[in-house]
Amino acid sequence: MSPLFLILAIVAIVNCKVYVARKNVPMSVSFEEYNKFWNKTHASPAEYEARYLNFLENAKQIDASNKHSKSIGGSARFGFTQFSDMSTREFKNKYLGLIPKHKSPKTDNQKLIEKRSVQQPAGAIDWVAAGKTTAVKNQAQCGSCWAFSATETVESANLISSGSVQNLSPQEIVDCDTSDSGCNGGDPREALGWVQQQGGLDTDACYPYTAQDGTCASSQCTPSATINNVIPVSADEQSIYNQLTTMPLSICCDASQWSNYQGGVLQGSQCGDSVDHAIQLTGYSPSQGGYWIVRNSWGSDWGVNGFIYLQYGANTCDITSEVTGATA
Repeated sequence: MSPLFLILAIVAIVNCKVYVARKNVPMSVSFEEYNKFWNKTHASPAEYEARYLNFLENAKQIDASNKHSKSIGGSARFGFTQFSDMSTREFKNKYLGLIPKHKSPKTDNQKLIEKRSVQQPAGAIDWVAAGKTTAVKNQAQCGSCWAFSATETVESANLISSGSVQNLSPQEIVDCDTSDSGCNGGDPREALGWVQQQGGLDTDACYPYTAQDGTCASSQCTPSATINNVIPVSADEQSIYNQLTTMPLSICCDASQWSNYQGGVLQGSQCGDSVDHAIQLTGYSPSQGGYWIVRNSWGSDWGVNGFIYLQYGANTCDITSEVTGATA
């Protein structure tokens, strides 16, 4: 591991907000402590009971995921997160809002290659350390991941071209991109095309995020940053790596197993290919056999300061499904 990645790993461990249930205490006590840790309240005894049952179910899933990770020699760790009192269906409805419209078809040969051990690139990439990304954002309980992925791609394109950018407005995309469906989901490549067609994206300061669908108010602001080109990337990991050397990328993944993720490298066998979430690919590390560094939009107190690591070379979580870059 390079000194840079070692430092980043140490910082991540120090900064992560993690609730760890005490051993040998009743689950009812753990749930009380969990609620205090995350400052959660409940409107009624019925809601409390429903959340507690979800908490118990997530405890089973966390235990199974950690056992599987250990059995395959993986480093991924799972535990109680801010989402561990939600059911699988509720989590999907509120946080996984991708409606893929440009999923790249794979040939039989590509599928075979994904199942084999492939040679990992040797060179590390870290666009966060290079200062070409904005801070981790939080989409809250709105299926707007696609709008955040697009917004972050526009921000990074402008940081690369000009060296500076104001935080841009995912809410404008949610409200105004009629080709997509706001908090009910959308596609980041469609959104990038909309930004290009509109001549730019407003700032978040002028058009702030509300985590709900609203009436389009683009006319109240002046676009702050735009893009010149939307760049589809071929559906193989070597092509993705090659493009990542020039820019951060919008990607789409199956994130159904991410809600209780707390750190380590998620292996290809630890998630599926039912693509439901859009995020930003910000880097690659050659350590541990190679892994992608993925920036999420669930706040910096999830995962590794808002990031998740995905095994390279196994098409983990179907990371090759829809990959898009942009230049400004």
